[in-house]
Amino acid sequence: MTKKLPDLLNGLDYQLIQGNINQNISTVSYDSRKCTENSIFVAIAGLVADGHTFIPGALNFGAKVVVVSKDIVLPKDITIIKVEDTRKALALIGANFYDNPSEKIKVVGITGTNGKTTTIHILKSIYEKAGFKTGLIGTIGASVGEMTIPCKNTTPESLDLQHILFQMAQEGVEYCFMEVSSHALGLDRVFATKFYGAMYTNLSPDHMEFHKDMEDYYNTKKKLFFMSDKFNLINVDDPWGRRLFTELKDFEKNLITYSVEEDSDYKASSIEYSVSGVKYEIKYSNTSGEITLNLPGRVNVYNSLTPAAFALNDNISFSDVSAGIKNVQGVKGRFETAFRKDDFQVIIDFAHTEDGLKEVITSLRPFTKGKIVLVFGVYAAPGKAGRDKRLAMGSTASEFADILFVTSDNPKTQDPGTIIEEIIEGIKSFNDKKEIYSFIDRREAIENAINIAGEKDLVLITGKGHETAQVIGNEAVPFNEKEIVLNAILKNKNKAGIK
Repeated sequence: MTKKLPDLLNGLDYQLIQGNINQNISTVSYDSRKCTENSIFVAIAGLVADGHTFIPGALNFGAKVVVVSKDIVLPKDITIIKVEDTRKALALIGANFYDNPSEKIKVVGITGTNGKTTTIHILKSIYEKAGFKTGLIGTIGASVGEMTIPCKNTTPESLDLQHILFQMAQEGVEYCFMEVSSHALGLDRVFATKFYGAMYTNLSPDHMEFHKDMEDYYNTKKKLFFMSDKFNLINVDDPWGRRLFTELKDFEKNLITYSVEEDSDYKASSIEYSVSGVKYEIKYSNTSGEITLNLPGRVNVYNSLTPAAFALNDNISFSDVSAGIKNVQGVKGRFETAFRKDDFQVIIDFAHTEDGLKEVITSLRPFTKGKIVLVFGVYAAPGKAGRDKRLAMGSTASEFADILFVTSDNPKTQDPGTIIEEIIEGIKSFNDKKEIYSFIDRREAIENAINIAGEKDLVLITGKGHETAQVIGNEAVPFNEKEIVLNAILKNKNKAGIK
């Protein structure tokens, strides 16, 4: 694919510092190693490194144009484009390079702390039942038709995002359902993306290493709702959601509300819980209908009510909505049953916030005949924000689970022993008589939890969910929790039922 440089700069406020503006561009890159002959290299300031320091490498690989936000001296044959913000420039150049794909697909963004992944998978099922071709972008990766693309981030970097949307457009995708993280909004990854609609789920403390406080976290999430074209869907049971609804009304945004408790446009009532799922009545527009979902817990009432309300407001028939929700049998790493025999079971869930952990445990409690044995660790940034997160997670675990196995999550470059000590401090601050075990090795923690659990107990493993690697130091070590569970069960003949 080749584009004229002026076409790529369309809509961008820039200064031509030196060089030829009238030239062809073969590729766009923010990674100097991926530059080729006639590339344009955009020097963005990352969370770890500044792209301006990699300009010489980009030129060695063939880049002829660089986009910068700092004064820089380069050979006269190199075109220098200076902008105020290279992140926004990358997003806009990327959208132009890939022919603005979000104008050809209805992109629906969902933001909030918890529930995003399950919600977009249910949306996908609903819209496919209604006959639409769909794509997904989120924590588990991106899907384009039958192809799956791994994503390093929940929401890819802007250039990568535009490429994925371009591929979707090429495949005839009509709707793309995308998780929009606070990092994506704060770092302008979705700048230059047109959103058909947006959804808000909930807000609780998370990513405090990136945001200075909850106010900053909220205001970052809020950005999405000024980017949507048709309507915004908001959970008004959540206090931050009620605030969002109130503030957006002042801007005359088209707002749709949903809830379980508060008055709203789409409300779930008459909820029935079981070990295998939930059933409820959804009331809207002076009518109602029954929803059945094969995923348990109050959290999944919201995770299905959100897409149901969005789709119904988008003129999808109730029969397609209810059938699409019923067709969902599970989402990888979300309330996933790794093993079940009689009353003993092992569940894997991605819960990594205090609210998420509370929700999954309280959802499982009514259907657990014995004790809930929790295996968990906490990754958080170094410093006070990380310590506060670990103390809070420890306290939440202590309040709601019975037996606690504290271990590593993705310790990265932090000391796992210190992480565990801080979690245990949080546990004891709530209840210093809890039964606590600690293992730096997460595999050992899982195996020992399964061995100690009784025949009516439930082992809940949280924090990693769908992930298949554990980040220790700077290395991603293969780590498949479901396989580890099944191997541990096979070693324990009583659990496996082997005679």
